[in-house]
Amino acid sequence: MEGCQDRRNYLFSDKSLYRLILPLIIEQLLLVTVGLVDSMMVSSLGEAAVSAVSLVDSINILLINTFTALATGGAVVAGQYIGQKREDSACKAADQLVLFLTVSSIVVMILCYLSKYFILHVVFGKIEADVMSYANTYIMIIFTSIPFIAIYNGGAALFRAMGNSKITMKISIMMNLVNLTGNAILIYGFKMGVAGSAIATVFSRMLAALVICYLIKNQDLQIHLSKKLCKKFDKKLIQKILYIGIPNGLENGMFQLGKIIVLNLIATFGTAAIAANAVGNFIALFQVVPGMAISQAALAVTSQCIGAGDFDQTKYYTKKLIKLSIMSILIAVLITTIALPIIIKAYSLSPYTAKMTKVIILYHGVIAVFIWTISFVLPNTLRASNDVKFCMIIAILSMWIFRIGFSYVLGRYMGLGVMGVWIAMSIDWIFRAICFVVRYKGGKWKTYNL
Repeated sequence: MEGCQDRRNYLFSDKSLYRLILPLIIEQLLLVTVGLVDSMMVSSLGEAAVSAVSLVDSINILLINTFTALATGGAVVAGQYIGQKREDSACKAADQLVLFLTVSSIVVMILCYLSKYFILHVVFGKIEADVMSYANTYIMIIFTSIPFIAIYNGGAALFRAMGNSKITMKISIMMNLVNLTGNAILIYGFKMGVAGSAIATVFSRMLAALVICYLIKNQDLQIHLSKKLCKKFDKKLIQKILYIGIPNGLENGMFQLGKIIVLNLIATFGTAAIAANAVGNFIALFQVVPGMAISQAALAVTSQCIGAGDFDQTKYYTKKLIKLSIMSILIAVLITTIALPIIIKAYSLSPYTAKMTKVIILYHGVIAVFIWTISFVLPNTLRASNDVKFCMIIAILSMWIFRIGFSYVLGRYMGLGVMGVWIAMSIDWIFRAICFVVRYKGGKWKTYNL
């Protein structure tokens, strides 16, 4: 009875947890669904346009992941200050995060434009003239959105650190609806092609950045921006933000690079393998969407617990969120498995490709239920405690040795093809899970607090 009484004073009630998690799940589902519809709209412009946009988006995703990682650093620092009841310090951390993201994203945007020739001719390699033309057009417009998406990610991370994911969900809905509407008008109405798609994306990101900046300046919020624009860097706060953000950014960057390398390997297995992998990736994403949302929630929740110096609460919420993630992924896997025949039919795959896709999805579903959560939710407790270097080292080693290395061993040299790549991915997850469980049980993460 005493334990139950104690938990009434815990930072997050069951109701507040669900209020945090449910909007995040909706937001993640929206991103996946809108991404599919968006790609379908671009596909109406032809294969050259689709190829160009996908090539440029591989750079965009890398940049977005980097700024998301930096935003996470700021959110963890602010969340820890909230846990310590130091709201003034949390607000100063918010000011520094937005200032740093604004300045660094403008610098990155300028560097991207200066590197345009290198990206088009070296990074993308030898591509056909029409793909090159489309890619050039898309780059010239889409790179202007870099500061806006960086600022939006910063604001969204701060709202989540406060446990308010409803705001970010609403802004995300608005941003994606504006993007889709803009695409429809500019691509189909004004026949602007790839340029129309890029303009719609830039406008939607600019609008989202402006709205979230306006809302985060509300002085009644636990974490808010100062009324006057912060123009001076605080070295100590920036160091704390970067201490978490840089390792997280390197980890995300290596992950994206690894995906590109593995995709190049899969391309050597033939058209059926490429198609099966593409469809498998899309459905696999749906299977772990609830887990991705809970992973973000875990960072927000445990950073406040750790800031308060309450490791019992940290363990309690970590265990609770892990259970919730496993259950929600199980439900998502069951839904996708039941709907599998309809999904396969919708893609009009050949019998051989359809069979390969089914095997991939069923295999991923089983592994996701048992391993995904420990590999991706548990390490966020470590990150929230500033134990970020360990997470980075394990993630990068596991990516290069198991996901990439074993993809070649199993896929190419042992003749398992695309299935070998998915088996390598699961070995990567298992290795991560073992390392993170050992680290968590060892308790060394408790010594990394602010």
